[in-house]
Amino acid sequence: MKQNSSKQLRLLTLTGVLAALTTVATLLIQIPTVTKGYINLGDTVVNIAGWILGPIYGAAAAGIGSALADLIAGYTVYVPATLIIKALMAAAAFAVWQTLTKKWHSFPSRIAAAIVAELIMVIGYAVFEGFLYGSFASAIASLSGNLVQGIFGAAASVTLYELLLKRIPYLNSQN
Repeated sequence: MKQNSSKQLRLLTLTGVLAALTTVATLLIQIPTVTKGYINLGDTVVNIAGWILGPIYGAAAAGIGSALADLIAGYTVYVPATLIIKALMAAAAFAVWQTLTKKWHSFPSRIAAAIVAELIMVIGYAVFEGFLYGSFASAIASLSGNLVQGIFGAAASVTLYELLLKRIPYLNSQN
């Protein structure tokens, strides 16, 4: 029982650390878009959280960290949507990666998983903004900024994981 509680404590601690890292990565560099949003490094950690922590804890770290960043940055209206969208991204990144690694190698599996996760972000925010602004035409205008964010997030997360993080044994024993 003690070993199980120790593992649980490490998992919760890593979840908190990745949530904080997601917040910092989102706020660290913000490139404003014409749609009142911003391009940032947060999706890099969102995908990585899913791969390292799995669908539940990864979703918690990604959703909470990203929602906190929106709250701190003054995008309060986006907080609930961000919580859900980023949590779904991390869960999807893990699920797609885990499914595809049974047939493919890690690298192409992570690329596909990151693409799926980023498509969830692009579609999720388009749907949310369609309801928020009462017009899906205005939501379509945000697609370009979110697509750029998604491409950057996918490329950065796969690169960082494959070059650095997969070489850390403890991180890869989590899933």
